[in-house]
Amino acid sequence: MNNEELDREFKRISEVLSKQFADGEAIDMQGILFLIGVQELGMGFQKFKKDDKLAVMHIAICTLLERYGYYEFEGRDEDHWPHFKLNEKLPPLKPAQQHLLMREAIVEYFKEQGI
Repeated sequence: MNNEELDREFKRISEVLSKQFADGEAIDMQGILFLIGVQELGMGFQKFKKDDKLAVMHIAICTLLERYGYYEFEGRDEDHWPHFKLNEKLPPLKPAQQHLLMREAIVEYFKEQGI
């Protein structure tokens, strides 16, 4: 997917999520990661403490990077939280490269979800 297609798809997904979860207000990448994390946690929407919000976003990042082989799902703990094993360290990426990788992974995730 070239950058133009990626930008168009990411914008489309962001607009769909904004309408569905934020009353039309724009959702940034952190918001999208949080939504993915909540989805993957599988416990429905709830109020999370600050530390739990970071853990939810970590679930999203692991889930997104799992398709690239960086993480592997290990299972769930007694509280039903998913855990991942790091298979391979991410190569050193500049912020723009990290942003691009995450946008691409988000687009692929939502394509798989039918959005």
